[in-house]
Amino acid sequence: MALQMAATRLSFQQWGREVIRFFLLLLSMFAAIVPAAAQKRIALTFDDVPRMRGAFFTPDERAEKLIAALRAAKVKQAAFFLNPGKLADPDGKGGEVRIAAYVAAGHVIANHSQGHMSLNANTAEAFLTEVDQAETWLKGRPGYRPWFRFPYLHEGGPDKAKRDAVRAGLAARGLRNGYVTADGSDWNLEALTIKAAKDGKAMDMKALGRLYVTTQMSGVVYHDELARRTTGRSPAHVLLLHETDIAAMFIGDLVAELRAQGWTIITVDKAFADPLAKVITDVPFAAGTLTESMAWQKDVAPPTWPFRISTAMMDYLFEQRVIKKAASQ
Repeated sequence: MALQMAATRLSFQQWGREVIRFFLLLLSMFAAIVPAAAQKRIALTFDDVPRMRGAFFTPDERAEKLIAALRAAKVKQAAFFLNPGKLADPDGKGGEVRIAAYVAAGHVIANHSQGHMSLNANTAEAFLTEVDQAETWLKGRPGYRPWFRFPYLHEGGPDKAKRDAVRAGLAARGLRNGYVTADGSDWNLEALTIKAAKDGKAMDMKALGRLYVTTQMSGVVYHDELARRTTGRSPAHVLLLHETDIAAMFIGDLVAELRAQGWTIITVDKAFADPLAKVITDVPFAAGTLTESMAWQKDVAPPTWPFRISTAMMDYLFEQRVIKKAASQ
């Protein structure tokens, strides 16, 4: 009898394991067929490293706070796009140490040209020289990725011959396009804080944090809707941010809001493995996010909703909510 009971228990255990295996198989099959549009994924990238001093911190303080904030927010990997020529600027002093600290924290680095040159305003030859100078500094360093992001997101504007010459030059160098799919113009908000600090104006920091999150989320949601209309899915997004003081202060809040709205923060390696990375657009004016360029090429009208906060609206909201609110307290 004891042997029979033991055998029965064993058979139930085996049955239980089989049931678990069956449900795991069902879950894996379900995950495989979930529409890509239902998967909201986004990676974080920071341009213009080393960046000029902001309104609140020294460059060293900013880097320390940004690293700590990303770690606290459990962001496994972000990408920092570098302008090595800026290391010679006064605010670039110590930049090599800060860049090494980003990499030591698990993040990666890539090419943003030597001195942040606009392709729209320069020749293809001069531009590729800037690319090469930055590559000379970058190659062989820990955390390096063979990605290139166009400064200002300028890819030649209306000059298709120049656009194609640079595209060919980047391909010959083994560099992939470090494209952007979502942008909330954080550089403009940072510029507003720098001017306010220079003018001696007090700022309501809670209101500033809310405005930072709101403006960045408006860019994310807008571009995701545009991508869905254009491609029929939500791709692995790449968010354009900058190495700013406001990022150091509020990136944790932004990540929390993204997650609250159903977004998963993924590595930049994973984002650039999306099929979107193979897309090469041909539009009358080459500039801006890849999302906008694809929509233009397919003649997809931009959504009227969700509303993307423009820089002009950002200026107004900053004055009303950050400056005037602080002055009234």
